[in-house]
Amino acid sequence: MEPEKDVIQYEVADNGICTIWLNRPHVKNCVSPQLLRDLETAVDKAAEDNAVLAVVFRGRGNTFCAGADLGQLVGPVLHETSTSLQLAIDSARTYDKIYNMKKPTIACVEGYAVAGGFELFISCDFGIAADDAKIGDFHIRRALFGGAGPIYRLPRYIGMRKSKELMLTGKLLSGKECVEWGLCNASAPSDQLEQLIQDFCAPLIDKSPFCMWMTKMAVNRGMDADTNSLITLETMTCNVVHHSADAKEGVAAFLEKRQPVWTGK
Repeated sequence: MEPEKDVIQYEVADNGICTIWLNRPHVKNCVSPQLLRDLETAVDKAAEDNAVLAVVFRGRGNTFCAGADLGQLVGPVLHETSTSLQLAIDSARTYDKIYNMKKPTIACVEGYAVAGGFELFISCDFGIAADDAKIGDFHIRRALFGGAGPIYRLPRYIGMRKSKELMLTGKLLSGKECVEWGLCNASAPSDQLEQLIQDFCAPLIDKSPFCMWMTKMAVNRGMDADTNSLITLETMTCNVVHHSADAKEGVAAFLEKRQPVWTGK
């Protein structure tokens, strides 16, 4: 099969918001092996790009991502165990990079975010969506099982009962319903999504990049250990953050009644 061009598009605005676009609108941005490889490359690039302060994931063609491209993958997935396993491993690795990236990540959903698209959505720190978006795990409707996040990310967001409701029924939620369920931070009509992105990112991109990284890392571990271990992590994180150049600048700016100038160190 001939490689497709620009299945992932990488853009960085002057304000530090990076947008990583899934660009296969003819198939609702379904995930092909090439798209997954190029997505991981873009994620690595954003992680190391000093000009990037926040990363937004979106889909071209007014839809986010409708999961794996079964037209390319159904044969290997259903008949070659090793290929199926590798697809799950590659997806989980890439989405985990997004979850643990030093910078805040935001999924902005129009249209469908189902199956693999849902896994990408729940791997981001934040979710925003069009009011009429269609969001859910969906795998069970095709007698499939998601291998990149639902069993360990979803219950942390919405609890066990709601997670089972989504995964065992395959139901889809609107953007508004996702806000009510705790899966989305905000929703808006489709024609207001651009402004919602800017408004949502504004209080993220004016913070210390170093403190953003440390805080996100600590919060991500918050449900993975016992309380005493987390108290230790909290103490160690305080010590590291409070000795940073940005912490010194933050205190100085407060005392001098001026805006801080962050260096990310």
